[in-house]
Amino acid sequence: MEEDKTAAALDSSVSKFQSYEDYLSSKLTALDLHYLEDEEMARQLLELGSIGGGEVLKRKEFEKRKAAAEARRHSKSQQKTLASAGKELKDNFLKALAEREEPHRNGKMASILFIRDRNARGQEISGYIDYSHRLQIEDCEPYFSGKKKFLPKSTDLSFLNWETEHVCSRDSPNYHVIDDNPSGMVFKNKIDRKIVDVTPKGPTGDSSSCTPFKTDLYMQVVIFDHINRRRN
Repeated sequence: MEEDKTAAALDSSVSKFQSYEDYLSSKLTALDLHYLEDEEMARQLLELGSIGGGEVLKRKEFEKRKAAAEARRHSKSQQKTLASAGKELKDNFLKALAEREEPHRNGKMASILFIRDRNARGQEISGYIDYSHRLQIEDCEPYFSGKKKFLPKSTDLSFLNWETEHVCSRDSPNYHVIDDNPSGMVFKNKIDRKIVDVTPKGPTGDSSSCTPFKTDLYMQVVIFDHINRRRN
């Protein structure tokens, strides 16, 4: 544990330098520059160990530690951006969304949510939602904290108001909507071009799965998970 802390401290100490040359310059003394009168030459001699009394990292070790520090910083930043972090979730659907949040933020998954429920006016609505897109364009923390319900909108992949019969569909950054399919609407993933078949009779599709969830918060919820597989 102590060794891990020491390594983390060393990694962080190099992250403040933009380049290895900046790191070397920080190790040069006024006396080094006075006698050599050439900072670039002084850096080269320092890297070779010809001058300087302290420990100086080699270029490969510096770059390795800088990369490790950047990875650690990114990991902490990623944890902070999770809208579900620190929430006590009791509903099955919200738990499922929380489990899928991180792989959606890093692009590994592209799930489609089907949600049927009632809006604020008591009208029954339903629709298909690109979960990754929603995470990108809005603050989803209120959904996990219970302040708002995760309901379909007219800006999602598809939307239907059963009372007013208002229906619409549109492409998202991750999916093309194919609404002229004989069996019903399907979605084509823009990354791997795989079809996610959400029709009741058809198979879900390659690299996809379908999971209905029992929930006390919504009338009906189904998650169509899709694993992004980039084309070769």
